[in-house]
Amino acid sequence: MEPIRIIVGLGNPGRDYAETRHNVGFMVLDRLARRFNVEWKTDKARKGELAAGPGVLLVKPQTFMNNSGECVGPLMRYFKFAPEQVLVIYDDISFPVGTLRLRAGGSAGGHNGMKSLIAHLGTEKFPRLRVGISAPGQKNMVGHVLGKFAPDERPLLEESLDKSAEAAFVALKEGFDMAANRFNIRKEKKKKEKPAPEESAPSGDVPTAENPKTPTQEVSR
Repeated sequence: MEPIRIIVGLGNPGRDYAETRHNVGFMVLDRLARRFNVEWKTDKARKGELAAGPGVLLVKPQTFMNNSGECVGPLMRYFKFAPEQVLVIYDDISFPVGTLRLRAGGSAGGHNGMKSLIAHLGTEKFPRLRVGISAPGQKNMVGHVLGKFAPDERPLLEESLDKSAEAAFVALKEGFDMAANRFNIRKEKKKKEKPAPEESAPSGDVPTAENPKTPTQEVSR
C-alpha cells in the first residue's frame, strides 16, 4: 500500500457540535496536531481546516459532515495523491465506546460523511479508522450521534481517542498494514479442552440416566 499522505478527521464545524459523538474524527485529529506541534489554519477556498505535519497534511472538513468529500476530493487531486494515501478517521455505531478498527476499504455503511467521500474520491478503496461511539439503542439516531458522551463513557472515550491517534501515527510512519495488525481487535479462538481420561466405574456403581454421578466420577459442567 502507498504511504499515507493525508489524514482526514470527520465531524461538524462549530461550537454546538464540539465534543459530540459525530465529531470523534475531529478529536483524534486535534491530538495528532498537538503531537506534531502544528497549528490549524482555516482555508476557506479548500473548505477545511488544515495543519501541515511531518510528511502529512491533517484535514478537518468544514463543509458539515454530509458534504465532507467536497473538501477532501479536490485536496487529494491538487496534491496528486492516490485515494489509498488518504486515511479517514470517523465515528462508527457498530462498535462500543472504547474500541477502534482499521480497514483498507469498504462501503460507507450508512455513514453520510463516508458516502460523500466515496463519491468525491471516486472509489471505496481508501483506508479508514473507525472509532466506536456505541449504538443508539432506543434513542433516535440523529439525537444519538449529535449528542455528547455520558460521564461514565468519558474514560473509555479518552483511551480510544489516544489509541486512535497512536494508530494513525503508526499508519503514517510504519504503514497501514502494520497499524491494522497492531491495533485491530481479534477474537481469541477458544482452545479445545482435551477430554479427561475416563475412569472405569467399580462394579455395582455404574452411572445411569437416573443417577448420572457416582462417588468416583464427576459430571463435566
